[in-house]
Amino acid sequence: MAERANMRRRTTKAEQRADTMEQILDEAEYLFSKHGLHGVTLKDVAKRVGVHHTLLNYYFEDKKKLFDAVFARRAVVTSERRMKALDDYDAACGGNPTVEGALHAFLDTDLDLYIEGGEGWKNYGALGALVANTPEWGADLMDEHFDPVVLRLIGLLKKALPHCNEADIFWGYHFVTGALMVTLARTGRIDKLSGGLCASDDFSQVKARMAAFMAAGFHQICGKR
Repeated sequence: MAERANMRRRTTKAEQRADTMEQILDEAEYLFSKHGLHGVTLKDVAKRVGVHHTLLNYYFEDKKKLFDAVFARRAVVTSERRMKALDDYDAACGGNPTVEGALHAFLDTDLDLYIEGGEGWKNYGALGALVANTPEWGADLMDEHFDPVVLRLIGLLKKALPHCNEADIFWGYHFVTGALMVTLARTGRIDKLSGGLCASDDFSQVKARMAAFMAAGFHQICGKR
């Protein structure tokens, strides 16, 4: 009986630690998505969590370690989901992909996370946009977490456009990811420009249009050459 009670206490302690860690990561994610790496302190995160800042020092060596943990937590999820979607699409099309089909697998799978995942995923999307546009320290994170899935997409696009100049395929991806990052940033600019006709956080409307729009761009630049 005592042994079971001790085991339960250990389990409860482990669960409490896991819950605290998730709360720290959630609140840090929110702050980093709004203010970036250099605009947030460990004390800011601790205050938002409601703990003393020494607890964060216990879990994380410094602010950059916390930032990296925040970024990695969801990067693993989106990378694995997109890789599976691309592999599944490649198998389903018998190794004969179309540009639009490959882009749907890559983009829609990611956008679904922001549509279905709640505010936490939307915060992560904004954080990803910030990281992607901060070459001083963001490029390494993007390389580490996303290069394999991006190169998998590039491989499918090369199959779909066998006569396309390779540089044009990479430029096409560059334009795709730029549009995606602007979308994830949720700047609100399109809301104002359209007089409320469009909303920058309406990822469902983006999903309905982006793959087809970008596919046409690939065909245009590849066809001209």
